[in-house]
Amino acid sequence: MATKLEAFLTENKIDQRRLIAASARIERLRPQDRATKLAVRQARKKEDGTKPTGLEKPRSGRPVSATTLGKALAGKPLSGPAKTRILRAVNHVLEQRKQPAVTLDRVFDA
Repeated sequence: MATKLEAFLTENKIDQRRLIAASARIERLRPQDRATKLAVRQARKKEDGTKPTGLEKPRSGRPVSATTLGKALAGKPLSGPAKTRILRAVNHVLEQRKQPAVTLDRVFDA
């Protein structure tokens, strides 16, 4: 029995290797992410300890691995962030193909 993710990938002809590559590109830390993390870290060292406001949320820096994707295709339980990273990679590939983005419930079981 195929999982929803596996059925979706075969239906849309998306290769697993392409998802892993897309995720690595999307989740990679950029200079502004590193600057945000530095600002938060330096704010913690100050005496008042307040976080600076107006900063964007940095990327995780953790792309989808082959192991994580294998677990998802086998139907094993995944964490919420892992599902979200897979969904972002799927939507990135779909965007490149000029197809509409999908939601989490379309790709994963509830």
